[in-house]
Amino acid sequence: MSLSELEIHLGRRKVYRCDKEIDLKAKEFDLLCLLVVNKGYVLTYTQIYEKLWGQDSLGNENNSVGCHVRSLRRKLYKEYPDAPFVIRCLRSIGYCFETNLR
Repeated sequence: MSLSELEIHLGRRKVYRCDKEIDLKAKEFDLLCLLVVNKGYVLTYTQIYEKLWGQDSLGNENNSVGCHVRSLRRKLYKEYPDAPFVIRCLRSIGYCFETNLR
């Protein structure tokens, strides 16, 4: 999978920008893949939680998901500050991965 200069290697569970690896934890990698595969669609906190954790939501998924999204954003934007994508938050709903922002 490739997004401009961002390379996602599913089989190796690695993400690179310009041949430099972006060190992601397992859930961050899974979250990125889930968002990219659903590019342009809003995924609710519940949908993300149930997919990543493999269990039904108990109503506290917003904090867990939000924490992982913040960490993922920090790592991606540190290595790719001018990224042509954004992980957009829709307050109280979920997140959407958007590209072609320019």
